[in-house]
This record gives sequence, C-alpha cells and structure tokens, in this order.
Amino acid sequence: MHGYAARREAMVATQIQARGISDRHVLDAMRRVPREEFVRASSRESAYEDHPLPIADGQTISQPYIVALTAEAALLDRSSCVLDVGTGSGYAAAVLAEIVDSVVSIERHPGLARSAAAVLARLGYDNVEVVIGDGSLGWPAAAPYDAIVVAAAAPRVPQPWLDQLSVGGRIILPVGVPRYGQRLQRITRTGIGPPRIDDLGGVTFVPLLGRYGVDGSPVSPGGPPSPSA
Repeated sequence: MHGYAARREAMVATQIQARGISDRHVLDAMRRVPREEFVRASSRESAYEDHPLPIADGQTISQPYIVALTAEAALLDRSSCVLDVGTGSGYAAAVLAEIVDSVVSIERHPGLARSAAAVLARLGYDNVEVVIGDGSLGWPAAAPYDAIVVAAAAPRVPQPWLDQLSVGGRIILPVGVPRYGQRLQRITRTGIGPPRIDDLGGVTFVPLLGRYGVDGSPVSPGGPPSPSA
C-alpha cells in the first residue's frame, strides 16, 4: 500500500498539478482515491500511469488528468449533487464522492455497474448510488443536479440533461464524434436564454450510446445493481 500511496502522490504532482489543475479539493480527492482498486489485477502496476486502461465490456478507465480536469471544470463544493454518466470502473465516481455529498452514477452495462458498486461499497463510498440505465436520458429521480459529468462523447447535449440541471448548473461533456475531433465543453444553464459554453480543449472519448447518443438506441431503465443478478 505504501508503494501505491507514493505513486499516487507522484501522479498528482507530475500529471495533474504540473498541467495546471489547482483546485485543492480535486487534488486532495485524487490523492485519496486508490486507483489501483478500480483496475484489473493485471493492470495494477500501471494504475498511476498517464493513460487510460482497459476494463470490462470494451470500456476504459480514463486518464487521471482527464478525471481531474473534468472534476475541476464542474466547479463543485460539498453541497453539490452530481450525476456521473458512464460509471465504468467507478473511479471517477469515487473522486467526485470525495468532493461532494451526493453522486448518482449511471451505467448502461449491468456487469460494469455491479462491479463498480461492489468496489465503491467496499471502499466505503456510501454517498454514491450506482444505477443501471440509458445515461443519455439522465436520471430524473434524483434531479435537479448541480453538475452532470460525462465519460463519453455526444454529437450534441441531450435535452434531458438540460431539463435535469439546476439553474447555474454545469454539464461537462466531450462534444463531437470519433475521427472528426472532440472538444471538452462546460455547458452552464443560465435560466435566461441559451446555455453558456466554455471550451476546455481537445479530447478523445468513446461515443455516448443511447436514445440521445450516437446510435439512438434506448436502454431499459433499471435501478441499483443487484449483486445476485
């Protein structure tokens, strides 16, 4: 464990702070979350390297810097309620849970949702609710959200997310399609006109699937993943 803690500190210093991330809550969260717990056993020695890593169902755990950039851009405080679209391994949800009181994380792959929920529970993240469903539809049951953070690229902002966002709330979303360039954007609901959009730079993400994603295919709504399912 001591070795992983040292790697975590080095990751924050060289991959995150050195690239301009300065929010102390985000930096502290990145120092606390044991990334090695969210990757395959065969990838643990690579857990703190500066790139994504493969997980189950053809998905990846995002590069640490991108997780930190997204969390900082969301402008979070302890009272924020956050929707995390694309649970994946659960790592980003854990980082968010270190900063805010309430995280709802939605995943379309039941196996990933079950695995992430189990790891989060084992590590004591009882302020994260993992649900199964079409992330492009959001999760109305827990709305409104102060921030929606998204781990997949969409061609445009799904209307359900705007509908579930509080006035002044932020969506952090990669916008674009594969091979044609994607931009990470912060979309802020102003309440008095169209959303304000801030460009945060070029990124590469897997495409958002679902009714408002690139394929338009719905996923049956679910709920908390059952360990016995």
